[in-house]
Amino acid sequence: MRPSGRSVDQMRDITIETGIVKHAAGSCLIRCGDTHVICTASLEERVPPWLRNTGLGWVTAEYGMLPGATGSRNRREAAAGKQSGRTQEIQRLIGRSLRAGIDRSALGERQITVDCDVIQADGGTRCASITGGWVALSLALQTLRAKGEIKTDPLTDHVVAVSCGLYGGQAVLDLDYAEDSEAGTDANFVLTGAGTLIEVQGSAEGAPFSRRDLDRLLDLAEKGCAALKAAQAEAIAR
Repeated sequence: MRPSGRSVDQMRDITIETGIVKHAAGSCLIRCGDTHVICTASLEERVPPWLRNTGLGWVTAEYGMLPGATGSRNRREAAAGKQSGRTQEIQRLIGRSLRAGIDRSALGERQITVDCDVIQADGGTRCASITGGWVALSLALQTLRAKGEIKTDPLTDHVVAVSCGLYGGQAVLDLDYAEDSEAGTDANFVLTGAGTLIEVQGSAEGAPFSRRDLDRLLDLAEKGCAALKAAQAEAIAR
């Protein structure tokens, strides 16, 4: 039995509310159960120096967790004077995941920064950030098209992400914190809307897992990502 009472292949409730930040080119609040993340996309008419005069755009990401997002206060990383290794790893994951779903030549020489701020954490914050970040990115691109600044949509596909793991000897979908903290194996899957893989992160916390276990987790991830894609499509169509 899962702590939440969900079936092994049941996602947490998903809601995506768009347009929550007035000045952002695209924004949303994504809720995956009790994990809530604000995602905003900001436009800049410039690219990093190594991309100048290439005709290619750039999508990058920043990630952070607010002090009250968990049971004990998280110290602001700005106060510490540096980002943690975990934060750097997650924001790089978000950036490269979102870039996998975009035609950078259609974007032109401009940069979009997607900021993901976790306001409440209950497991799966990086996956929620990728899924919500894609919505914010999509809305920002809609803004560019509405202004006539780009002629074709640079988006090539949806990008979604979900966690799966082995908990109590069972493969389960969409881990919350209670499961993630005790899972024998946990994995994050980033997929396109077509179901192709962008990234897989998986590790055994105890006994090694088998190829069959990995296949079971991937099957669950494909089901969960289909639900997330539908939620994204509904959000950007409003």
